[in-house]
Formats: sequence, C-alpha cells, structure tokens
Amino acid sequence: MKKLITNRRAALRTLAGAGAATVAAPYLATAQGQTKTWKIQTSWPGGAGLQIFKEWCATIEEKTGGELAFQPFGANDVVGDFQLYDAVKNGVLEAVNPFTIYAQGIIPAATFLTSIPLGLRNPHEFDVFYYGLGGIDIARELYAAQGLHFVGPVHHGPNIIHSKVPIRSIDDFAGRKMRLPGGMVAEIFNAIGAETTVLPGSEIFPALEKGTIDVADYVGPAVNYALGFSQVTDYIVMGPPGFMSLYQPVDIMDITVGRAAWDALSPQMQQFVEMETHVYSDMHHAAIQSADQEAWQKFEADGTEVTRLSQDDVELMTEVAVPIWFDYANRDPNAARVFKIQLDYMLSGSLGYVDPALIEGLELKL
Repeated sequence: MKKLITNRRAALRTLAGAGAATVAAPYLATAQGQTKTWKIQTSWPGGAGLQIFKEWCATIEEKTGGELAFQPFGANDVVGDFQLYDAVKNGVLEAVNPFTIYAQGIIPAATFLTSIPLGLRNPHEFDVFYYGLGGIDIARELYAAQGLHFVGPVHHGPNIIHSKVPIRSIDDFAGRKMRLPGGMVAEIFNAIGAETTVLPGSEIFPALEKGTIDVADYVGPAVNYALGFSQVTDYIVMGPPGFMSLYQPVDIMDITVGRAAWDALSPQMQQFVEMETHVYSDMHHAAIQSADQEAWQKFEADGTEVTRLSQDDVELMTEVAVPIWFDYANRDPNAARVFKIQLDYMLSGSLGYVDPALIEGLELKL
C-alpha cells in the first residue's frame, strides 16, 4: 500500500509540474488560515477497500500543504449507510464515499449513474459516459438540487454473488432468499424467481450466518473474503469468462460533498479535489484488483467453488432486463435523460451490447 501512496503523490507532482498553477495553489495557502478538516465516511465496512480509503485520506493534508484534511470513517462509524446523504445535508459529515446506487432513494436517476444489469460493462465505458458524454454535468445538476455536490465517480470493480447452494444457471435463483442493493437489480432477480431483500453491506455476513438469506451479492473477492464470506457460503457465482457480473459489472462509488463545505473551498481547491478524485479512482481500482488476485487463492484454499452462468443465460437475462431498463427510465424524466445517453452508446458501433430488435415497441418518455 505504501507503493500506492507513493504513486499517488507522484501523480500529483506530475500534474503540478505540467504547469497547472491551480493545482500548485493549494500548497501556497497553508499560512493563510487554519486547516479545514472534512469528516468523510465511506461505505466500505472493512478489508482492502477501507484500508485503501484511509490511506488515501491520510495523504490529503500533506498534498494541500495543510489547507484541507480528510478525517476518514468506515461504514456505520458515524451513521448508517442509508443515512449518509442526510448526514451530509445536516453537516454531521462534510463528505461521503458511498456506493452510488444508494442515492437512488433521493435521486431516482442515480439508478443509471452506476451500472445496470447487462448495461455498460467496463470502467472505461463509464469514464466515457461521465467525462465524454455529459454524465458528470447531469449528475452535478441533480445532486445540487439536493444540497450536494457530486465530485466524481470512483471505480472499484464488479460485484459477485456468494451462495450457500450451487447456482449454475439463472433458473437456480428461483426461490432463493437473496440480498441485493434494491431497485432495478432486485426487480430483475425477482423476475427470474428470487426472493430478494435489501441489506447494507455490514449486515450481509450475519444474515448468511443465521440463514436469513441463502444468496448475497456484494463487491469483489478481496473485500468479501476479509468480511468472512467464505465461512458462511460454499459457492461464488459469476457470468461467463471475462464477464464477472451480469447484474452489476461496474459497481461505482463516488465522492459527494455537502454544498456548504464545497462552496467554502477556493476555486483552486475545488479543482484539486476534483483532480484528486480522478487519482483516487484509478489507484483504488488498481489496488482492489490486485488484492482480488490474492483473495481468489484464499477462497480456493477454503474450498469455495466458482460456478459460471452461460452465454445463453446472458441472452435470457438481457431479454428480462431491457424492458425493466425502460420502465425505470420512464419513472423519472431525469432518469430518462441519463439512460438515453447510455442506450445510444450501447447501440452504437463502439459497443453493440443491445440488439435493436430488443427495444422494438419500447419508448423513452423524454
């Protein structure tokens, strides 16, 4: 992890050396006032994710010459995962690092600000959506209406499914009690027969241990191993080779800041935080994937079996998913705006994930 911190510092020095005066400016502000300390809580309850988050937070004060510092908290340390946005609005926290899907309770369009089942499938595709196709502008507009500032997405990797029983096709989900993050993902699994329930990440292990649920989705191997999932499940369920997760292939987190805390920063410091979020996203994603490689070996040693769905399952689940995409998009005009950008991208020659025949007769209410 020390190497990661060194790399992040080197990245910032490179940016500053390229003549970006606005990046260098925070280093000059130390003597002008006291350090602003932001209390920032992540949704990571433990494992590599929480460790990487805390290490990143520890670099901010040095990088800003003492103008800004991040005081990190893990999941539930200050408030519960589903109270994060209220805590920011009320000033209990200045900033949060949540799973973006959690915002769908106050911003319906947030369903499409992270990956949807069988939708965009790689982190770089979401970078194109956010920074090339206008997604970041819409996200900031929607969050601003809630008294929040959406700084930017943070990548970590696809979600995987842990199960007490073998699941070798989508038919095997029928009748299974399954934890999911809610919303569209839960509705799609309901459509293929699962009995779904919504739980924050910190409550998954005890629910599996007690038998309250048979199956649970959560993030990737490294974090899930650290949370003890191999102790309470025997199987990991993924898509075909190269497609780890059909239902959340790119699970996005973000950095969100309360409007008052954001507005209290100078324009130069705001730009620094935006650029630092890019750096954190890159390093966080790489570190998580590195830790995952070690975790796979640990799962294997514990006797966990990996089962994979087939390409036929991909096609069947896509047929289930597409009308549900449109249903969710048409529930909110802003959701339709966001989804239209992604749909056009998926239909384009760049990706081709969606067969035009699948959307015949479906209409977006823009």
